[in-house]
Amino acid sequence: MSDRVVRIGGASAAWGDTVQGAGQLVAAGGLDYLVGDYLAEVTMAILARMRAKDPQAGFIPDWLASVKPHLGAIKAQGIRLVTNAGGMNPEALRDAFLAAAGEQGLNFRVAVVLGDDLSGQADALRAAAPHEMFTGAALPPRLASCNAYLGARPIAAALAAGAEVVITGRCVDSALVLGPLMHEFGWAAGEHDLLAAGSLAGHVIECGAQATGGLFTDWQAVAEGWDDMGFPVIECHEDGGFIVTKPAGTGGMVTPATVAEQIVYEIGDPRAYHLPDVTCDFSAVTLDQAGPDRVLVRGARGRAPGPDLKVCATWADGFRLMTTYMIAGFQAAAKGRAMAQALVRRTQRLMAARGMADYREVSIEVIGAEDTWGAQARDDLRDGAREVVVKIGLRHDDARALEVFAREFAHPGVSMAQGLTGVLHGRPKPAPVVRVFSFLWPKAQVPVRVDLDGVGVSVPALAGARTADDLPPVPDFIVPGFTLPQDATATVPLRALAWGRSGDKGDDANIGLIARQEAFFPLLCAQVTEDRVAGFFAHYLQGRVSRYLMPGFHALNFHLRAVLGGGGSASLRYDPQAKTYAQMLLDMPVTVPAAWLAPGEPLAAQGAAERAGRTQTPSRGGAAG
Repeated sequence: MSDRVVRIGGASAAWGDTVQGAGQLVAAGGLDYLVGDYLAEVTMAILARMRAKDPQAGFIPDWLASVKPHLGAIKAQGIRLVTNAGGMNPEALRDAFLAAAGEQGLNFRVAVVLGDDLSGQADALRAAAPHEMFTGAALPPRLASCNAYLGARPIAAALAAGAEVVITGRCVDSALVLGPLMHEFGWAAGEHDLLAAGSLAGHVIECGAQATGGLFTDWQAVAEGWDDMGFPVIECHEDGGFIVTKPAGTGGMVTPATVAEQIVYEIGDPRAYHLPDVTCDFSAVTLDQAGPDRVLVRGARGRAPGPDLKVCATWADGFRLMTTYMIAGFQAAAKGRAMAQALVRRTQRLMAARGMADYREVSIEVIGAEDTWGAQARDDLRDGAREVVVKIGLRHDDARALEVFAREFAHPGVSMAQGLTGVLHGRPKPAPVVRVFSFLWPKAQVPVRVDLDGVGVSVPALAGARTADDLPPVPDFIVPGFTLPQDATATVPLRALAWGRSGDKGDDANIGLIARQEAFFPLLCAQVTEDRVAGFFAHYLQGRVSRYLMPGFHALNFHLRAVLGGGGSASLRYDPQAKTYAQMLLDMPVTVPAAWLAPGEPLAAQGAAERAGRTQTPSRGGAAG
């Protein structure tokens, strides 16, 4: 790697993350940039409603709260700030930031990146009538918000013009890091491998402490540091290689496994991760421990981007009501489920008597009886749990119909069965359902602009003149072969062989699995197939499952389509964002050579039995499933 290093700290993963990350990273010293990522898809609709009520609202206040106490140190150390906390109103956040700095006698040059909000192009959108890029659905008649995902070029242009602070609206999360690297190293539009490497660096730290062990599968190894988790720092080199680390003395851990879990998080096809500035291929990325809490990341590749930007629009689709209660005692699961079903039937009858339509959707899940596991649920918990939480989710076009349920909700507790408690928030209230509508829109029709100190900054034209069909094809990897011995084998849970991480993209789920040892990768390829994963989640899955290989660090990535009941705030599920899916899949049984469990062999050496939490029984015969 080259000698010059740019050090960037990631202080936030989302709106609602702790505001302490910025202070921790600034106190550690040595940063060139401090970035804060705050936006999720539905967040834009929430911010749009806020701005409609108050023209000075519509941004994420948490970012200002996180950096305000440290502005003196930030100025003294020459740290530049980059954030997408501008949301639906970057200019208002700029004004609030300048006022906060002025109160401390400090002056910063602040740039805002504008143009992502396409709500002013409503007529053009209706005329073009784009279809939803994942489902093919038609454009909804009314949109609550409509924002294009901008790239890194405007950020780089703002920094080149002298900005010390860059505030954007909606942009791809990784652009917060790629923009500074393009500026610092002069990376040009056609240097696709470098742009992919910078995008990967941004992807690794965009979720804050998730890359430093905050969500690590082997949580026991990290738990003692959870009270003071270290936020990630990347040391970036001009050739695209970078080191992932964290401030000394903080909790968490940085290993190839913790970094790998973040890389597989929500990326879909790792060979074709589409961004405004580059189409990334992360399949051959390698991870090497370069010292305590230091991981070297190399091997990202890139191709030209397409001519369009992804646009995330949101729209209102009726109302939903969700509530939970705990119930305990003999046959708690059956009792709780019967109570929920009776309450739904009762309110259906009352609504019909008032001339109201039936519910559009009803979801009852008994948490503790493993309803979310479907056919994989354990019989002793499905039928024998003595303490459960019952969740009821309802959808209707009319909020008044859901108010009928809200008024009747207390009825089961006084007239049906003993053991109900835990209704913590009183009578449930209907809430609007916000759905996401994603589509592609020509870059040439997105009026990106940058304002620095009231003066416009020239932004280079967005790259990408070719269509996706013109991009060079990516060859499929040859799946490593694996043959089980004909004699003794053993069945172990998948977690004995792999780490995992999962997340969502709209109504789709993404599950990444990383082999704990390179020797395990061929077995994972042989046994953890698309069909087996589809069968594991058959109780939810409405679409198909695709599997992608990442042999660079021995990983598999699964894309499950239409599996989240609408996803985000549109879903009635207890887990609408697939956060539990990897941990569930890690209980899938796989068959290994019995010799692997012998003393000194791979599984025995790693203490797999302890991680599995159950006894592994040798058997005779072939592979599981």
